[in-house]
Amino acid sequence: MWAVPIVVAIILHEVMHGVVARMLGDDTAARAGRLTLNPLAHVDPFGTIILPGLLLFAHAPVFGYAKPVPVDFSRLRPRRAGMIAVAAAGPLTNLTLAAVSAFIFRLLISDQAAPASHFELLLSRVALASCLVNIELAVFNFLPLLPLDGGRVLGGLLPPALARRFARVERYGFLILLLLLYTNTVNAVVNPIIGAIARTLL
Repeated sequence: MWAVPIVVAIILHEVMHGVVARMLGDDTAARAGRLTLNPLAHVDPFGTIILPGLLLFAHAPVFGYAKPVPVDFSRLRPRRAGMIAVAAAGPLTNLTLAAVSAFIFRLLISDQAAPASHFELLLSRVALASCLVNIELAVFNFLPLLPLDGGRVLGGLLPPALARRFARVERYGFLILLLLLYTNTVNAVVNPIIGAIARTLL
């Protein structure tokens, strides 16, 4: 029930980065064959398989990522607004999927007069899982930390001088993110937001 929604959420998240980039003048992702729904095209050996496995084995907070869609920000027009749009496309796609999933879930459970079939029960649980997964991905990726999408959005909003200084933090972003996950700081920040969105949609 969780595997399919997770795969769909991650794939569409990545594909939409490339789709918006192509709309704004950069076809790097398209030429790299990344505008596809084939899951294998988006698998990163370390981020998708090895890292989550190691964290799971170590009983640490599990974290992983798909292969980032290649984007040449210098080719985007307009450049800074384009960078914001490309970065925001992934999380906004997840929020859209969450809203659609919530609608399907509420539609399936709205008829209390007739008992639900096994298929309806299964579909409602998949829809609920899809809603929650997509909310979590959207909120997490909107964190203002590089290399997350929220960090890209923040970099596009900052004045150029500050944006360049902020970009230097990206080399440490992965370690900072793991530290925040390990200390449950991320959960303390995102869980109330995730809960509020879930209550609104469901």
